[in-house]
Amino acid sequence: MRRGGTGVTGGGEHAGPAVRIRAAAGALGRGRAPALVWRLVLAAVLVCGIGLLPWLSRTDPALTVLKARSADRDPTPDVLRAIRDELGLDAGPLHLLGQWLGRLFLHGDAGRSWISGADVTPSVAQALGASLLLMAGALVVALLTAGAVCARTLRLGAARRTGGRRSGGSGTAMLAALPEFLTGSVLATVVGVQLGWLPALGWYGPQWMVLPALALGLPAGGLLGRVLDDLLPGAFAEPWALAATARGLPARRVARHALRRCVPGLLPNLGLFVVGLTGGAVAVEQIFDIPGLGRLTLQAATAQDLPVLQAGTLALVLLAAVAGAVTRGAARLLLGPALRDGALPTLHRPVPPTRRTLPVLYGVALLGVIAAGLPRDPLALDTTAKLRAPSPAHPFGTDSLGRDMLARVAHGALDTLTLALALSAAALVAGVLLGLLPRLSGPLVDTVNAVPPVLAGLLVAGVAGSGPSTPALAVAAVAWAPLAAHTSALLQQERATTHLSSTRALGAGRMYVLRHELLPAVLPPVTRHALVRLPGIALALAALGFLGLGAQPPSPEWGLLLAENQPYVERAPWTVLAPAAVLALLGALAVTAAGAFRGRRRRGAPAPGGPGDGTGPGELLPDASPADAQQADNVRELV
Repeated sequence: MRRGGTGVTGGGEHAGPAVRIRAAAGALGRGRAPALVWRLVLAAVLVCGIGLLPWLSRTDPALTVLKARSADRDPTPDVLRAIRDELGLDAGPLHLLGQWLGRLFLHGDAGRSWISGADVTPSVAQALGASLLLMAGALVVALLTAGAVCARTLRLGAARRTGGRRSGGSGTAMLAALPEFLTGSVLATVVGVQLGWLPALGWYGPQWMVLPALALGLPAGGLLGRVLDDLLPGAFAEPWALAATARGLPARRVARHALRRCVPGLLPNLGLFVVGLTGGAVAVEQIFDIPGLGRLTLQAATAQDLPVLQAGTLALVLLAAVAGAVTRGAARLLLGPALRDGALPTLHRPVPPTRRTLPVLYGVALLGVIAAGLPRDPLALDTTAKLRAPSPAHPFGTDSLGRDMLARVAHGALDTLTLALALSAAALVAGVLLGLLPRLSGPLVDTVNAVPPVLAGLLVAGVAGSGPSTPALAVAAVAWAPLAAHTSALLQQERATTHLSSTRALGAGRMYVLRHELLPAVLPPVTRHALVRLPGIALALAALGFLGLGAQPPSPEWGLLLAENQPYVERAPWTVLAPAAVLALLGALAVTAAGAFRGRRRRGAPAPGGPGDGTGPGELLPDASPADAQQADNVRELV
């Protein structure tokens, strides 16, 4: 009877292994084909948009190329005509783009640089190799930093002494809030120049990789560690952890399984970090004089060297696709059959409220700085008080023009913080909405992540012009991607939970499941993630200002403050430390506020490990064998 239609189509548990494998492979192939087409369409739109950049920005590409080749040469009509004839600009952008794509796909030739005349493919490959090596070193630093951040929670959780509370994470927040370009400048100046421990400039061997890897990896590790630390208490509250403790398993093994339970929800963001550390390390590559891909694409975008810019962007898009596929496959591998069979416990459990003293203290301190500086004039010049050290008259000192740093930091905070909060809220809404549609947002996240904020800023500046709105538009275009990836990863796990299967079996519709089960499980952690990323958005705005995009002097915008005072970091470190300290204070406020934020317990939600949870306290470990079933039953009786 089981060989009938009902046994195969209606009851998957009666089908043979070969039938289930073929059915799964067919469904996987049908799901991948539209995603592949969508990914190719997005990559084509991005590359074509870059190819049309000079014409979209209404600039003369011949004049831009001439300035990049020789800034002193007069742009006479004959000279510009010769450049147009040489590059074939008179044929139009569509002809140039089609010609470049034809050579690339038919012959693997990315053309020649409009500036240097060298072959593009070898230069992009060399720059990509340097960036990948730097990314690997930064990723090692980031993982070690994330492990150090989570060490206390792992130790206490394995001993079942967390009590559902999370640490304040102030030190982590300040670490994650440090600007990469500021960290790199301090490391290069102090460790590389003054102490002479490590080389500060160049790219000639492993020793030259240490300082830039630290500058990139420390902030990234602080953010990754904080997101992982937010998931761990929920894993330690699952029934399998109680069963493991009752069986007397070593704390180290319990901690290892808790990591395995939480890492799949973090892997998509780790893939985004891989691409971001490869193409987004523009400021660090400039500080340490590293010939990486981010620096190459920045120079190409500035000079409108389209063959180099298109090839570099295409390399980042391919890297993003590979990193996304690897991380998603690793997440499925770590979760194992439980993801396929809908046997996961839910990570959304009620936890005791945490202390909210720290976010209040940090908020009062930040508001105090702003209130103290607002009455002062940020544009008042005093040439007799240049680079004055902090004093009662100038608590944060003065800059190279004698302007009061407290006034400039406070007035810059209004614009920076307001804009960062608005962008964070918009990124949260867009990330959650797009994360609910993983087939649509998955390729879109990978493609958008391949465009670093700096390159996005240059593209926006090319189309809309450079101005105060340029950083906001550039950051808004990419800030939602990590939140969408996080939402999709959590939804994938929540849809495979036992309580959701029971809810559907009782006749609940899609909208009921979405409103009462999925969104309450996903919104609290994603909202905390958005709060943790608030300093990162402020840093992205500051980085664009640091590179000359956005606000222009004499604006007190934070990125511009750091850029203006960077040459005086040795003589007057307070000119850089003052805005950096306020950024770190903002990071501490965001992270502690995220730790105090909790979602409301759903009506009728079961207690952890309770009978209505769909799992018992004797639930097996994620990789337990069937032979452990009898021992798990004994644990149920003991508990």
